[in-house]
Amino acid sequence: MKPAPKAKARRARLLVSKVDPWSVLKMAFLLSVALGIVTVIAAIVLWSVLDTMGLFETVNSFVNEIQGKEGGVPFDLLAIVSLGQVASFSTIVAVVNVVLLTTLSVLSAVLYNISATLVGGIGVTLTDD
Repeated sequence: MKPAPKAKARRARLLVSKVDPWSVLKMAFLLSVALGIVTVIAAIVLWSVLDTMGLFETVNSFVNEIQGKEGGVPFDLLAIVSLGQVASFSTIVAVVNVVLLTTLSVLSAVLYNISATLVGGIGVTLTDD
């Protein structure tokens, strides 16, 4: 029995002439939420690593040494950047990023649709391996 001849790879040249803004909105929202979760987790992990390294205590002792005994109340960096404050701030940044990235993605899809009507869109070649 003879093996079947190897099929020639098919090629299809397609044109992306329209992008659905609704599907862009859904995909951009999901990806930006994932990025927001990563942002919050990364901020908490970074704070924990810095705290474990003793950076906050080192900064406190350095500033108190510069300030001297006449400075009054000793400096406490953890009162300014506690874990709760860092987590809250990173959550606010993540929510703002979700809104901005989703809005910009939909706006980009609409602008692409407008420009694609003028120039025809983006050509894509698909092959069958």
